[in-house]
Amino acid sequence: MICLDGKKALITGGSRGIGRATAILFAKAGADVAINFLHRERAAAEVKTAIEDLGKECLVLKADISKKDQVEGLLKDLLNAWGRVDILVNNAGIWTYGEIGNMDSAVWHETMQLNCDAVFFMCNAFAPVMRQQNEGWIINVSSTAGIRGEAFHSHYAASKGAIISFTKSLASELASSGIRVNCVAPGWVDTDMCEEVFRTPGYRNKVEESIPLKRVPPPEDVAGPILFLASDLARHITGEVLNVNGGSVLCA
Repeated sequence: MICLDGKKALITGGSRGIGRATAILFAKAGADVAINFLHRERAAAEVKTAIEDLGKECLVLKADISKKDQVEGLLKDLLNAWGRVDILVNNAGIWTYGEIGNMDSAVWHETMQLNCDAVFFMCNAFAPVMRQQNEGWIINVSSTAGIRGEAFHSHYAASKGAIISFTKSLASELASSGIRVNCVAPGWVDTDMCEEVFRTPGYRNKVEESIPLKRVPPPEDVAGPILFLASDLARHITGEVLNVNGGSVLCA
């Protein structure tokens, strides 16, 4: 039932994890997909090949989206190639350790730049394009941490909580222009972002026991809800936060 034929989608952080899974799923649904990356050029090229093998077009756009001028350059390149963008998925972000009282301010600022500033720059640049089209879908990737907080990751939780409020604000502001803005809030996901902590003996089992559904999902389990929010099945949904965490947060 979900069909994105003719749609043009951009996914930030599209070379790995949730971004990669979402890019490939969008292509399977019929969309042409642009992926943004910064460091993992080989991984981005592999995503491009996977999408083209599905018969869809893939643009690979290198940019540090925490910098306004590079976001503007990315938008220019995208419009030169396609002339429009229908779907924006703000997925790129980082998760680092930070104990309050011992956290260097540089750690705080890096997280805010990559998790918050980048989403602002992307939305600020792409919203006018979608307004001209009188249609658009923006899906921001937050986190369970943005809802319930997370000890030793307060900077990350703060950044993801900000994304939730930003999403709700934009949903109201942009609705009259036919732009729907929603958010997914994943919990633990089996991506390379979690590889280091899962190497600690017994830690993954501890995490799984804390989740009502008793599993750490693959990134495809988050890509599916993102696809739903980008489809016409969600045409009457805006300003929503869709928790994708196996029941870890049952009240928000």
